[in-house]
Amino acid sequence: MSIIQVTSDIDNQFLSRRELTCDFAGLGGKLLKSQAIDMVTAECSLKDKFVIPISLRNQVGRTTVTGTFYVYDDESLAKKHINPAVFTRMDKQKGDDA
Repeated sequence: MSIIQVTSDIDNQFLSRRELTCDFAGLGGKLLKSQAIDMVTAECSLKDKFVIPISLRNQVGRTTVTGTFYVYDDESLAKKHINPAVFTRMDKQKGDDA
């Protein structure tokens, strides 16, 4: 199993969300967004929150993936702030996993 390291944890009061940046060691090129959501939810105790993966970037020459996530308390607020294409991709991935 890989190691998750939270590199940045910002509470954005203006947009009513929490912004997390995490490093996933040893998963370069292997990490899916759905797996990243599950790992961050478990690591940061975000069971009742709505976690949205904004980006997953592989680091050049390393096996580390850096991910940015937005954590909302309310899904309707997230849909107001975030591009609808992100939710379409998330729904498509859920359909592929099932």
